[in-house]
Amino acid sequence: MTAGMVAAGLVSAPAADARPAPEPSLTTMSVKSPPGGANVRVLIFYGSAAAGEESPVVNAGIEAIEKIGLSGPADQRFKVEATNDASVFTDEARLGRLNTIVFLTGGGDVLDPEQEAGLEAYMEAGGGFVGVHDAARAEPYSDWFTGLVGARPAAGGPTTVQRAVVEVGDRQHPATKELPLQWKRPDKWLNWVKNPSGQVHTVARVRESSYQPGSSANGWDHPVSWCRDYDGGRSFYTGMGGTVSSYDETDFRAHLRGALLWTTRLTRADCKATITGNYRAERLTRPNQPGQNDQIGEPHGLVTAPDGRVLYIGRGGADSSQPVITDWNNPDIGKGKGQVHVYDPRTKKVTLAGELTVFGNKGGGDELTKVEEGLLGIELDPRFEENGWVYLHYTPHSQINRETRMAERRVSRFTLDPATDKLDLSSEKVLLKWPVQIHSCCHAGGGMTWDSKGNLYIATGDNNSSRFSDGYSGNNPEPDYKGVSFADARRTAGNTNNLNGKILRIHPEPDGTYTIPDGNLFTGEETDEGGGKTRGEIYVMGVRNPARIFVDQKTDILYAGWVGPDASAPSPTWGPAKYDTFAVITKASNRGWPYCMGNEQPYRDRNLPDPTKPLGWYDCDHPKNESPNNDGLVNLPPVTGNNIWYSPQGGAPDFPRDANGVPSYQQEEAKYLLPWLKGGGQAAMNGPVYRYDTVSATSDVKWPAYWDGKWFVGDFYDADQPRNAVITDPKTHGEGGLPVHSESLKKIVPIGTDGIKNLMDWRFGPDGALYVLDYGRGFFTSDAKSALWRVTYTGGGPTPAADRLARGGAQ
Repeated sequence: MTAGMVAAGLVSAPAADARPAPEPSLTTMSVKSPPGGANVRVLIFYGSAAAGEESPVVNAGIEAIEKIGLSGPADQRFKVEATNDASVFTDEARLGRLNTIVFLTGGGDVLDPEQEAGLEAYMEAGGGFVGVHDAARAEPYSDWFTGLVGARPAAGGPTTVQRAVVEVGDRQHPATKELPLQWKRPDKWLNWVKNPSGQVHTVARVRESSYQPGSSANGWDHPVSWCRDYDGGRSFYTGMGGTVSSYDETDFRAHLRGALLWTTRLTRADCKATITGNYRAERLTRPNQPGQNDQIGEPHGLVTAPDGRVLYIGRGGADSSQPVITDWNNPDIGKGKGQVHVYDPRTKKVTLAGELTVFGNKGGGDELTKVEEGLLGIELDPRFEENGWVYLHYTPHSQINRETRMAERRVSRFTLDPATDKLDLSSEKVLLKWPVQIHSCCHAGGGMTWDSKGNLYIATGDNNSSRFSDGYSGNNPEPDYKGVSFADARRTAGNTNNLNGKILRIHPEPDGTYTIPDGNLFTGEETDEGGGKTRGEIYVMGVRNPARIFVDQKTDILYAGWVGPDASAPSPTWGPAKYDTFAVITKASNRGWPYCMGNEQPYRDRNLPDPTKPLGWYDCDHPKNESPNNDGLVNLPPVTGNNIWYSPQGGAPDFPRDANGVPSYQQEEAKYLLPWLKGGGQAAMNGPVYRYDTVSATSDVKWPAYWDGKWFVGDFYDADQPRNAVITDPKTHGEGGLPVHSESLKKIVPIGTDGIKNLMDWRFGPDGALYVLDYGRGFFTSDAKSALWRVTYTGGGPTPAADRLARGGAQ
């Protein structure tokens, strides 16, 4: 008897409501719904093909499960019996009275074909299964049993008990929701022939850096406990429980209890949320018509409206057929169209809402030729449904000065007509404006977001060239154009009196002005040697190129990411390599650029008269801006360490430090604290924090509650760079604490030439679906691959269905 087809080494079981009927001789079997929780029955099977004496783990496990069955609320208790007699699997009447079968076995071929067929029929009838540790070694020749347990142990794993850290990623499942985020415990850890994540729903992983995983190590994604709806029933497996002492642990018993509550149908749980086949990625926009941007411009940002419409912007580059003017003698130099498009899910149509004439179509190539200005950010007013107000962050072409090569960046408010999806360009109210140099590229930033108090956050890049410091600090004071430095980020990001290289926070007012909320980094009144030296709009300073920011309005915590410099390797002379960065920002702060990066790793100072000669190392605790291009404070706020940083060599490089706290920056001495990260060509694209309780209860495409509270971090590129959901520890994340858990999204938010290859922005809509912009395949243009996508969940709700709960069980 077979229950499914073997795919990728695992059984791909049919859905519960579409499973094949059991063999005729077994059709009378059904798993009962007993009249009360106290009558729910669990069978422990501990038969083993191994020779010798019975493992002491068996008795410890039986005793622990018996106690679990007698504990807790009356309607969540169950009766336990244990046997090593495999003939139980051919006793239809006995099996039909069971809610869950626990395999607490030493493994081996313990069932004959008729007995395995009985177990299959039991699962098809809606039964529950819990496998513990060596249960993954049972029935080694059965593809169906491989699917039931989810994975098989690999040779070459550790054989001794080791203490390790378990990352508990599922904060919803009853088997894990009460466990610590980082669960430190000893056990015998198994490696897997094939990683089952994506085929099963992984609820916990073991951190390989916390123990010695042996020659068959699985890497950073090492599942240890998982579950799945399988062949009509429910299967839960844990690779823990390989020691007698495991069953004395309060947390491990809680883990087993939650698994048993779900498999016995005493409670419901979602074991489908991370199975990749339950997600559908759909391209929403078509390629543009030739010579037009009717569907999409050069993708640069999106926002979703409360009614489900998606507004997305094009920075300013046109398709390759459009002329690009790079001659400064031409009044039309860099002239482009920053476009706002609206996708309506009801009609599935795109409307070009409006076009701003921007400076942002100057082409690629050399940094003195290309430009990253243009239409950079979009947000909707918190009362958008009432007033139709749209905020745009852009560089108007009308305000460029070709002689000085300066421009104006602004944040303006416009009104959108909801009946026509057209932007009224004459309605512009300019809230905020500031100067930017446009002689040299790069780093415009652009993202915007709101907190729950109506404060608008605006991300600005450091407006600085990358070319003149060999890819390290970006602190070369020498190059300038008509007196304005374009290679010294101390003029901008490190300057308390400059709005570039910052995350600003303002409170827009109805009349088109703004006020400054309390709690920003400066009041605007600070002085240094007698003059005004700060801007009160600054909430965060010391960021390089923050394209995407997001505030979780449940907590009002700001999440941000920014692109790092270009050095391919660390330098003992100049400092760290290219670090792209993500940060959890709980209060106004200095994030370090261009003085320090990562976990307060300093750069080397340089100054006139010879910028090629190094001076001393910057002091991250007491940074000073001693640049000749600084017009702000000299003494700066201390640097706050960041939570995530990654280089071409790996994630979160750290080095031994000398007595002054300066890292060695010797590549061979680096320790990588976040092994799930690696870069190369890299460009950090911060994502949202998902909140399940903010979406419509009637949506049939919303992502499940499993993802609630998880922070999405990604990269423009899709090779080794991140596209992950992470969990941070609220106790430490505000001061740069590392994430405690991460899982890949690359099979859900698909990568590759025909997938979402160049991630430009991603946000959840009011329907709970994820909307994603793919930049396309060329820089400074829109092309046939530039597109708006939607990723929806199709797996349905928790199981078992409410009418299949064992009566007395909690929903």
